[in-house]
Amino acid sequence: MEIETQAFGSLGLLVLVLVLLFGFLYVIPIPLWIAAWASNAYVGLFTLVGMRLRRVPPGTVINARISAVKAGLEIPVNDLEAHFLAGGNVVKVVNAMISADKANIPMSFKRAAAIDLAGRDVLEAVKMSVLPKVIETPRITAVAKDGIQLIAVSRVTVRANIDRLVGGAGEETVIARVGEGMVSTIGSSATHKDVLENPDHISKNILGKGLDAGTAFEILSIDIADVDVGENIGAKLQIDQANADKQIAQAKAEERRAMAVALEQEMRARVVEAEAEVPRAMAEAFRQGNLGIMDYYRMKNVQADTAMRGAIAGTEEESPGPSKK
Repeated sequence: MEIETQAFGSLGLLVLVLVLLFGFLYVIPIPLWIAAWASNAYVGLFTLVGMRLRRVPPGTVINARISAVKAGLEIPVNDLEAHFLAGGNVVKVVNAMISADKANIPMSFKRAAAIDLAGRDVLEAVKMSVLPKVIETPRITAVAKDGIQLIAVSRVTVRANIDRLVGGAGEETVIARVGEGMVSTIGSSATHKDVLENPDHISKNILGKGLDAGTAFEILSIDIADVDVGENIGAKLQIDQANADKQIAQAKAEERRAMAVALEQEMRARVVEAEAEVPRAMAEAFRQGNLGIMDYYRMKNVQADTAMRGAIAGTEEESPGPSKK
């Protein structure tokens, strides 16, 4: 029993020692401190302990500092730690500074940190400054003065401007400005054939406007990749206008016809009204003695004779030939 008790006690003591050792190495990363000292990027042990207390991973900061020192850059540990606490990417900033230094592009840590905190990829920006990027615009539709629609696509070669990365407009602005320039140039052309014969006029006109002002890029060249002929917009507009004029003319003609029909109906109503006054006038003439009974019969005979003649004339017009059984 005593032997077992001593064995359990020794095992527990060993576990406690290991836990304390791992805790000590976690709080004070001795291997990382040795690596920094061996790389001439010395960092004090209390600084490493402070990073642990501030919840800053010492491995990220110290490895980034070692890379910078080996590349000939001196970046204080406090600046790296402050950038990490601000939500920045320490490794990417240091790599961007190393790339910029190798390419003879002046870039301070403060500028690189500002670019990174602004939400831009600082390493990609340095790469784009060294190796320009080609941006292809979508299909831009414009109409020349002769009414022919043209559909053009251009490729814009841009280089990142480090000085304007903070506060400068992005690729969307460049694409929008280039598209506006293409529409303006094509729209000012006399015919679509002029554009097809000399598409470089579009590039020259756009480059002369300084479209990269206020952006984070410098436009190196604009190349027209493709120009296609679309529809005849001018002819379509003329056809639509002709149809509209036709409908207006038809509406006015219908209005005049309706007015003529209304006037005819009004005149007929007046005739009916006048005919209705005849019996009244005859009755008044009877009462005043201006019309006798024989005069009335003679008038009736004349009316009957006229009606008979009209009926005979109408029958003859309808059946001029012999009757058919």
